[in-house]
Parts: sequence; structure tokens; C-alpha cells
Amino acid sequence: MHSLHPTPKFSIITVTYNAEKVLEDTIQSVISQTYHHVEYIIVDGASKDGTLAIIDRYRPRIHTVVSEPDKGLYDAMNKGIALAGGDYLCFLNAGDCFHEDDTLQQMAHSIHGNELPDVLYGETAIVDKDRHFLRMRRLSAPETLTWKSFKEGMLVCHQAFFARHTLVEPYDLKYRFSADFDWCIRIMKKARTLHNTHLTIIDYLDEGMTTRNRKASLKERFRIMAAHYGLIGTIARHAWFVLRLVTRH
Repeated sequence: MHSLHPTPKFSIITVTYNAEKVLEDTIQSVISQTYHHVEYIIVDGASKDGTLAIIDRYRPRIHTVVSEPDKGLYDAMNKGIALAGGDYLCFLNAGDCFHEDDTLQQMAHSIHGNELPDVLYGETAIVDKDRHFLRMRRLSAPETLTWKSFKEGMLVCHQAFFARHTLVEPYDLKYRFSADFDWCIRIMKKARTLHNTHLTIIDYLDEGMTTRNRKASLKERFRIMAAHYGLIGTIARHAWFVLRLVTRH
């Protein structure tokens, strides 16, 4: 007898705004998955380019489409959470793709026993705009993940972090750049079982954040780490970062 694997339903959420250049690859990577317990949700911020025309082309394969103004990325992601009905939520940004056509199938197969883990996670490959492999993500997923793992930074890419629907909370909109970092930590604090799939899950499009946003994002991450891990320890771990901030002003 075969050991039966559970067949969880995945809610894949893509948030878009003027993403016509990169969205089609993302949609195709979702609808070409060999695993069929999937609902695909696209939350668009009222794009003014050809984004909606692309979405319309694939409309029959997309479970839910919303297009309306929002208060930014994480507000749109919260709308996606409210619409999702799957066992796991995955946020796949426009431009990012699943690593292979059977990635979700492989993820489901990596689960043993009848209990669904609270979090599924894996690795991320960095690709260029032609989808050519550049390198693996600099931070790699730890063998065993806990909420304390992120003291070392965001060791698992947000897109390669699948959370059980029952644990999911809205993103905290007071963070404009790094709410995903805080969100993952909050979920891990509640999670009992975090399952390493040992798979490369995501091909992440290397666009590079603007330096200005990068600085704001690092400051925010520092605040998030201090909130979850305590100020003293966070300062100790980031002495160089604090020094740089202080000497710059």
C-alpha cells in the first residue's frame, strides 16, 4: 500500500501594480502547476498599464481578481488574506515564479503523516529577467526553523514561506517595507511544526531594491527585531549597523 500524502489546498496570492512587464511569467508558473488543489488570487492596485489586459487573458484560470486602489503593498496583501480559502497561503510577487511546474506537487509530497505542518518552507533561486539562474539566495533556509532563527535576518524568503491559514494574521501596516519580516516571526511564534521541504521553491526576480528603500527597510527590520527579540540583544548583534547609522548623522 502506498502511504497517502495529504493534499492541502494552496492559496497563491499575487499583488500587482503596473506589472505588465513581469506578470505573465508569474501567472503561467501558477496555472501550469501539475498540482490541482490551488486557488489563485490576484489583487491589483488599479493598474494603469497593460496589467489588467494580461490578467483578463488568463481570467478563466484565476480564482479571484480584485482591482482597486489600495494603501500600498501590505494593504493589498491583507485583502488577499481576506479572500483566501486554502490550507496554506503563499505570496508570489509579480515577476517571481515557482521553480518548477511540479513544485507544489513536490511540496505536498514532502509532507508525511496526516497532520499538516504549520509552516512549509524551502530555498529560493535568484534569476534574471530572462529567467536564467544567477545564484541561490545569499541567506539559505536553516535545517530547523524556529521564530528565533530570524535573529540572523530573514533566512527564508517570504515567497518560500507557506503559512497555515489558521495561523495567519494581517500584516502590520505600520511597517512600510518589512512587514513581511514581522509577519513571518509572528506566525512562527504560534507555529508548533515547521517543515523543511528541502526544495528550491521560488525563482526570485533580481530587480534590486532602491538604496533609499533599502536603508528604510533595514531601519524597520531593526525595529522589528528589537520588538521580538529585545533591544539589548538586537543592538549587540547589530553594533556595526548602529554605528553606521550614528556616524552618518
